[in-house]
Amino acid sequence: MITKKQRLIKLQGLLQGLGFRPFVYRLAKQYQQNGWIANTSEGITLVIEGDTVQQDIFLKTLQTQLPPFAEIHTLSIQKQPCSYFKDFQIKSSAITAQKSAFVLPDISPCPECIKEILNPQSRFYRYAFTSCCYCGSRYSIMQQQPYDRVRTSMANFIACSRCEAEYKEPDNRRFHSQTIACPDCGPQLTQIGWALPSLRMTINYLKQGKIIALKGVGGFQLMVDATNHEAVERLRLRKKRPHKPFALLVETLAEAQSLCQINAIEQQALKSHQSPIVLLKRLESCNLPKSVAGDSHLLGIMLPASPLHYLLAHDFKRPLIVTSGNRSNEPICINDKQALERLTDIADYFLSHDREIIRPLDDSVVRVINNQPMVLRRARGYTPFPITISQPIKEGLAVGGHLKNTLAISLGKQLILSQHLGDLNAIESQQLFQQTLTDLQSFYSLKPTFINHDLHPDYHSTRIIQQLPQKKQAIQHHYAHILSCMAEHNLQKTVLGFAWDGTGLGTDHTIWGSECLLATRNEFQRFAHFREFSLVGGDKVANEPRRSALGLLYDIYADELFKQNFEFLSAFSEQELKLLQQSLNKQFNTPKTSSMGRIFDAVSSLLGLCHLNQFEGQAAMRLEQLAETSEIKDKYPVKFLGNNPIVIDWHGLFIALVRDLNQIGKADIAAKFHHTLAKMMLQIAHHSQQPLIVLTGGCFQNKLLTEICVNELEQAGFSVYTHQKIPPNDGGLALGQLYALDHEP
Repeated sequence: MITKKQRLIKLQGLLQGLGFRPFVYRLAKQYQQNGWIANTSEGITLVIEGDTVQQDIFLKTLQTQLPPFAEIHTLSIQKQPCSYFKDFQIKSSAITAQKSAFVLPDISPCPECIKEILNPQSRFYRYAFTSCCYCGSRYSIMQQQPYDRVRTSMANFIACSRCEAEYKEPDNRRFHSQTIACPDCGPQLTQIGWALPSLRMTINYLKQGKIIALKGVGGFQLMVDATNHEAVERLRLRKKRPHKPFALLVETLAEAQSLCQINAIEQQALKSHQSPIVLLKRLESCNLPKSVAGDSHLLGIMLPASPLHYLLAHDFKRPLIVTSGNRSNEPICINDKQALERLTDIADYFLSHDREIIRPLDDSVVRVINNQPMVLRRARGYTPFPITISQPIKEGLAVGGHLKNTLAISLGKQLILSQHLGDLNAIESQQLFQQTLTDLQSFYSLKPTFINHDLHPDYHSTRIIQQLPQKKQAIQHHYAHILSCMAEHNLQKTVLGFAWDGTGLGTDHTIWGSECLLATRNEFQRFAHFREFSLVGGDKVANEPRRSALGLLYDIYADELFKQNFEFLSAFSEQELKLLQQSLNKQFNTPKTSSMGRIFDAVSSLLGLCHLNQFEGQAAMRLEQLAETSEIKDKYPVKFLGNNPIVIDWHGLFIALVRDLNQIGKADIAAKFHHTLAKMMLQIAHHSQQPLIVLTGGCFQNKLLTEICVNELEQAGFSVYTHQKIPPNDGGLALGQLYALDHEP
């Protein structure tokens, strides 16, 4: 005898926009269950009614055979009286006040869609907006929750009869696909300015060395032939980006392998549905012009993030430079009006389309460090995946720092980091900050009860929220870095955190940067830091590594420094040295810092690698690159002074390093410096007697440094946590600020 029962099932997780409702529909038919399923603002709700034995199999299959990318985070089941449904239906979405924290990022094209756009017999042949339940735009086109076509920028495109038929066909992979569209009914390439909306014309322009502004997934991108030195130089000149390496778009993994060394983990990152830019070691046989990436041993490579990208890469047959469609230090353009206003002086031609981009999303950047992909810039493909913690916190908002800004919100156990917004120097970036602040609160129906921000009072992110009524709490910069890694790994216990970066305001109002903190979620103690030295010229030091070298060595040699024959001194004119010596003597415009980032700069300048940064981090990158060529593992002496906090005295290190300048190769000096930092870190860890170690801050974007430190610590028995999903740089600050518990008793 068949026993029939009804169950109400509610699910939360990464479910909407992945073909989950069609998947459940097919399961219901397979296991003879009637009822319904619907998207809600909170997640998915379904009712099944039928034989209880079949129901149990249905529920097991539901949780073990999910569609690609889908994740169930919570599932509740409630028995109900039977309603005697006649069939199983997909119902219209239900809108509630509560919004889901689980919203899907944009997904790069799936293999089946790529096959169709290359198949002359398919109605999707060469259609640049082909998608299905398993790929396509999501977060970039969503206006509101829940995810349905009417609440996306696809709402104005009415499906034709053939698309409507596929939408209703249960066995079709476009069954209930909200982005279904074809050349007859979907978005189209459009004319902007004087350009023609033709892919083939675009390819011809690229072959002629022209610069194309392309409307991509999350905004405009600038593209040019990477093999054309003159064209690349023209892009650099117009974009005012003289030296920073460009990223490359290639069609296939095989093409990427012809340019770079790629291991299995890097392959996985490249081919993932996020399609990030992956930093890879270039092959010696790579013959791209030096203008693409200068003397960097790394190339940023990405595979196509959309059918439009795929068609361009497929037709062009050569690597394409792809860089953000913006003016220097401004946000990426997302509509034709912005592109014409800001990119006309850069691009020769424009290729746009008539589907609106709701929010700007730069390309994400990833580097494999310690055999794990580490996100260095988090945007398209990753945002807005939440970070899940074990204990819920009240609804709150965190506004990050001034550079590489992101925002973060908390919804129960879910912490959601916004897309990368960039530096908040330009007025356009500040406007984007305000728009994102409004968008996050509206999209998630957030009513924050508190706002956390950086300790620095002059950051734009700090100033702008002072007018808001919520309770506010300042979180010290390096403490927030450590908390961001703790949040990512859901760490609740005390950790010893090494936060090494450029600069951040300390609680004593000095400039910190080589911090070792004993940290919990509601307090920290400064356990150790490097000895302070002078920033000669204040903020100018960040762009001039030679000034860091001058400040460090002056602390050792005083005025005798200016009588020495150091190579880096020749990077200054005699007049500059005279003025800087006076400044150091009088301690005028020479604030003190313990910055590890500036110490890296100083070593790079001492070795003659970089005296003036042409882009952020150039000096440190060159130092890492040189150190990688040495097999030496020797270390310099390091002395610890005092206690509470321990002061790491680098005098002996630099005296020995200076002596080495005339005795061993520069590569060996660079390697010894890296190994010395790891040795010092291990000694500090032993002093702390803390088993949990966190490595965070911009310095740990350095693959060599991170891997040496992790190896030393793990061999000694410590548990070491580094970033993976959240950037170690200032892009992760907002998440750390949010994870801080209220400091008040």
